[in-house]
Amino acid sequence: MIHWLYYPRSRKAPPLVLQVVETFRSASSEIDSAHHNLPSNGVLSQVAPRLVDLGFRVETGKTSDQKIQVPVLFGLDGQYEKSFEVDAYHETAGFVLEVEAGRGVVNNQFLKDLFQACMMNGVTEFAVALRSDYRGTNDFEKAARFFDTLYASQRLKLPLEGILLIGY
Repeated sequence: MIHWLYYPRSRKAPPLVLQVVETFRSASSEIDSAHHNLPSNGVLSQVAPRLVDLGFRVETGKTSDQKIQVPVLFGLDGQYEKSFEVDAYHETAGFVLEVEAGRGVVNNQFLKDLFQACMMNGVTEFAVALRSDYRGTNDFEKAARFFDTLYASQRLKLPLEGILLIGY
């Protein structure tokens, strides 16, 4: 079963966010972590065709020409001086998506993903998909508690319009 939350919770999820959620829902029977133990790339491959239909560029492999680079800093003659790799990127919408599996919460990968999205040029929407069942714990719920606290405390202002958290 796919669950999701959109932050800030006082803002209605925009149409593209809902379409991304529907993309994960349409692949639910293949990616549900209660029934499958897929690595993150396995999950990404199941949702990739629909993401591409929505206008995302999606990582297709591990070689540099298959990865998606989003610029952070520009150098001489406008060349990328620093960039981060992402799983999927909708440049027109400024939307970055990361899919995590085992290390999503245990190694705080979702926080690293959030930090990197905040640094990326032109990124306004960030989504992270996490397992709902990882070794008997619910990574989606753990990350939701973190984002709830982040937004409730109002001590840290993010340069993003919204964050989509997906549990698969």
